[in-house]
Order: sequence, then C-alpha cells, then structure tokens
Amino acid sequence: MGDQADWMSQLCPRLWDVPLHHLSIPGSHDTMTYCLNRKSPISRARSRLLHLLGRVLPFLTGPAVMKWAVTQTLDVTRQLDAGVRYLDLRIAHAPGGSARNLCFVHMMYTKALVEDTLTEVAEWLQLHPREVVIVACRDFEGMTREMHDYLVGCIVNIFGDTLCPRGEVPTLGQLWAREQQVLVSYEDEATVSRHDELWPAIPYWWGNAVKTDALLQFLETKKGHGRPGGLFVAGINVTENLCYVLLHPGDSLEEMTRRSVPLTTQWVRAQQPGQRPHCTNIIAGDFVGADGFVSDVISLNQKLVSP
Repeated sequence: MGDQADWMSQLCPRLWDVPLHHLSIPGSHDTMTYCLNRKSPISRARSRLLHLLGRVLPFLTGPAVMKWAVTQTLDVTRQLDAGVRYLDLRIAHAPGGSARNLCFVHMMYTKALVEDTLTEVAEWLQLHPREVVIVACRDFEGMTREMHDYLVGCIVNIFGDTLCPRGEVPTLGQLWAREQQVLVSYEDEATVSRHDELWPAIPYWWGNAVKTDALLQFLETKKGHGRPGGLFVAGINVTENLCYVLLHPGDSLEEMTRRSVPLTTQWVRAQQPGQRPHCTNIIAGDFVGADGFVSDVISLNQKLVSP
C-alpha cells in the first residue's frame, strides 16, 4: 500500500460499502503517553507508596515509572500519518488544575491538554477529507458531571459537522456522502445518554498478560466466544505487573513490546476482517511506529476482496 496517511480513500471501491466494524482498522493503545516526561506528576490512582517515593525520591521515581507508563513514541499527528485510525484517549482532571485543564493519564499526568489534542486531530482531518478517525474517550479520572459536559462541548465545537452521531455503524461511503469523519465513543454512560453525538464505549479486549503467548491465547478465547455487535478492539499490548517490574529492574515496556513483536505480528497477519463471529475489527498496539504493525492491519482488508 502507498501513502498510509490516506489509506481509507485508497481502499478498493468494493470496501466503501462495508460497515466500519467489518473492516480492519489499526489503533494505538494509550495514544497520548508520548508526551509524558520524568517530571510528570504520578496519577492519584496509583498506590500511596508510589506517591510517597515520588515526594522523597523524585529523581528515582519519575524515571522508573516513566519506563512503564510510556506506550507510544509518535505524536498524534504522526500516528495519524502512519495510518492509525483509532485513538485511545485516557482523560483525567489532575488535582489542582482548573476545571477546564483536562489532560491525559497513564500512571502519570500529561502536560498536553485534551482540547489542544482534539484540535490537532481536527486540523489533520481537514487535510485528509476522506479519512475517518474513531476517538475513544475513556477513564475520566477525577471528573465531575460539569467536566464531562465541558468536554462534550469541546468535542462538538472542535469537530462540528464532521461528527457522526450514534446509530447504525456507517460505511465509508455513507460518511463521505455526509462529510463526516469522526466517531467519538465515550465510556461514561450517563454522559452518552445526554448527548446524541456520542457513541457508547467500544469494547477493548485487554489481555492483562506479561507473556505474549498468554495474551494471544486470551484473544483467541475471546474470538471463540464471538465478536460484539458493533465496533470493538483487540489489544495486542503486553502488560507488566508489579512482580515483573521488581524482578526486571533494567527492563521497560518498550523492551517488553519489542520482544513480543514476532508472535504478535504472526497473529495479526492471520486475522480476518468481516462479519463472521471469529472476525476481528480494530487492532490496537503499543509503539505503533516501531515495525510493520499498521501496514499489517490495513493489509488484512485485502482478504475481503480477494477470492
């Protein structure tokens, strides 16, 4: 495939009438962690011991946590350029910030603000009018109802008429005809019930496994139970636990991910998009620019047109 910044518009015309949940779509897990740094505040959801260490030994704790908190190195524009079309946004209100200072979180809080990032996505979409992005808003650590309404207001103001309101999962052809480019899924049910612009939370199959073979076994078991009715994500991201971190002080999530690539690549290439129970849809990973992951996921769509 050529330039992946516009891969959707370059798909075989026979796929323009296939609903998005029957296509193969690459995603990034914990999309915004590329902007964490060693001085990023530790999330209040982390343990008290970690917070104590952060106050007493910040020069040790920050770098140690960051090794396991960072899941991406490409910024959001470069992820979109690379072909990523599902963004996993873990949103939080950091203690002490104003009600409008919503940031992103994964063990630590980002300095990047949600409003600025959504604007960056909207500006990218203007340059790529036939590309479609699925934005998953999740977690919402420390957020009140007023903050949710403020965030939805930002989403509506920034994306405007390019938002696709919830309903039947659309095809690319339908979205192009309506000049719509963004589906926003939102993990807070009460907020979704108040806003037609939002889609319910998209299920994310998270294996929570240190070992790659255990992760892939989990995904195969989920497939065996049948796919959800709409959009859904299979996460090929390995996950550390406290025991692993303590036993491997020199390791990092990036190293863990790199070692998992041969097996996860083999698994991805064996997948099949479509509507049958065992078919996959969005596949999300860590460090998405590091290998051929995005290309492999996009290429699966060829299986829908090949005999």
